[in-house]
Amino acid sequence: MSTLSYRTAGESHGKALIALVEGMPAGVPIDVDLINHELKRRQGGYGRGGRQKIETDRVEFLTGTRLNKTIGSPITLLVPNKDYRLDDPDKTPPLTRPRPGHADLAGSVKWLTTDCRETLERASARETTVRVAAGALVRSLLKLFHIEVVGFVRQVGQARASIPLLDDPSSPLFYRAEGIDRLRELRDASDLYCPDEQASEQMRQFINSAKVAKDTAGGIVECHVFGCPVGLGSSMTIDGRLDGRIMGAVGAIQAFKGVEIGMGFATAERPGSKVHDEIFYDPAQKHLPSLGFVRRTNNAGGLEGGMTNGMPIVVRGAMKPISTLGKPLRSIDLKTKQPSEAGWERSDISAISAASVVMENVVAFEIARAFLEKFGGDSLTEIKANYDTFLSLARQLPFP
Repeated sequence: MSTLSYRTAGESHGKALIALVEGMPAGVPIDVDLINHELKRRQGGYGRGGRQKIETDRVEFLTGTRLNKTIGSPITLLVPNKDYRLDDPDKTPPLTRPRPGHADLAGSVKWLTTDCRETLERASARETTVRVAAGALVRSLLKLFHIEVVGFVRQVGQARASIPLLDDPSSPLFYRAEGIDRLRELRDASDLYCPDEQASEQMRQFINSAKVAKDTAGGIVECHVFGCPVGLGSSMTIDGRLDGRIMGAVGAIQAFKGVEIGMGFATAERPGSKVHDEIFYDPAQKHLPSLGFVRRTNNAGGLEGGMTNGMPIVVRGAMKPISTLGKPLRSIDLKTKQPSEAGWERSDISAISAASVVMENVVAFEIARAFLEKFGGDSLTEIKANYDTFLSLARQLPFP
């Protein structure tokens, strides 16, 4: 079978957005409701702008499925744009005043034009719609092997969420499905997609202040992956290291400027004895993905040597404030080279909640890619057999 991969096509105000997913095995039931639910969540969140009132994102399958199951061929996902106006020059006029922080200037120079329009149409975060669709698609596969992915907002401004379910080392969340369900319940109760309501209120105040000041707000989003077996990814090749692939996928999301796994940058401030997670063995937990090898801390964020170690994967990404400000920053006009205010395009005050949905689903895609590299086959039946055989062998350690 081919390696699981995807690519996207489409512009912010074009006819549609498309994702082509290759490498999905045959026989996987598709959870269309999950995909549409994730698309709807991507459109929500506190601080979003007028575009989300226009669009109602729902996925259409053009190829690669039959009777709501994958058939092994490339899968084409399409999400139509209701706000289609790219070919109307009156509705999408040239933009010659690049916005600081956006792709406008670099793209205009790269493609030798004074009109930033073509660059911004593709660089727009609207493209993440079909990244979410692709990630949600492969979660139909991950769920069959009890791998769950949960993303949320951790911080906006100085307001940082406290989440005992995750932050307390003695929490049972690492291994219990009801803990994951509770985390989602707390997250979904917040219009910030933050599991801490007190922090959510402080985040709202920060975003409101930015709106009054005609400014914008970013933040930090966090994603946890539960249920990964030991050994996804590889230390043998550079491109096989799962931590690097996850960081690359998250860092490629529009407006993301920093990524860390586990304790991340804080590891630089501590000695090794306060960083590395000691290993214990509990035969009562041999049935879990950790195979009984347990940790009392998870500073590594579930990844060591580029491979999963049985603990939950923990990833954080820093999203910068959106580049289109209500009070434009200084720029120049590309036609005249004279000082000017930056151009204006309809935008959000904050898209941090949506960013958590995008991150959750691009991480899910990288997990599914690594999972199929380890256990892959042309059909779901073959993959299940490979997975069961591996776990059976691994539980026989030490080998004779």
